[in-house]
Amino acid sequence: MHLVSRGLLALSSILLISIYFFPLWKIHLIAPQYPEGLTMYIWIDKITGKTEFDLYNINLLNHYVGMKHVPSSIPEQKFMPIIGGFLIIFGLFSSIVNKRALLYIYFIMLTISAILGLADFYKWEYDYGHNLDPNAPIKMEPFQPPLIGVKHLLNFTVASLPHTAGYLAIISVILAFIAIIVDIKFCKKEVPQCV
Repeated sequence: MHLVSRGLLALSSILLISIYFFPLWKIHLIAPQYPEGLTMYIWIDKITGKTEFDLYNINLLNHYVGMKHVPSSIPEQKFMPIIGGFLIIFGLFSSIVNKRALLYIYFIMLTISAILGLADFYKWEYDYGHNLDPNAPIKMEPFQPPLIGVKHLLNFTVASLPHTAGYLAIISVILAFIAIIVDIKFCKKEVPQCV
């Protein structure tokens, strides 16, 4: 593996440490009755509000339209920290061991983890927007909350975007991909710094 690829791989792994200290995702709701908005953060191991009352108020609104209660964590969040830790250790180990195949395996695992995470998030959102309580005080048609981006639902504007750790995780995937490109470009021939 090229020396630059090893450095990019190590940096990619180190950036993933952010998932333990910052939220991965942010969902922000704005409506006339909530001009400052309500914010929900999705961390690797929990779900919180921006204030101690945000999650409570979001659940109160969910009740009125028949959506399920948003818990303080979901079952997947029990093993997500383990997967994150494994990826960090594997990436750092791969940069030290200096084997090209390990770089590719790391990138594949990182990419698959990101795709599965987004797919699981979409599944949860689909369930929340489509399995509405028919006895709810406010009747509304099933809907799909935004996975990424902004959407208008009733009198709410809902924004769903990555947060600090989410953006750093995206950068981590990009760095691993660049490490592969650098490795392919500069290691076509056997040179001393490529293994």
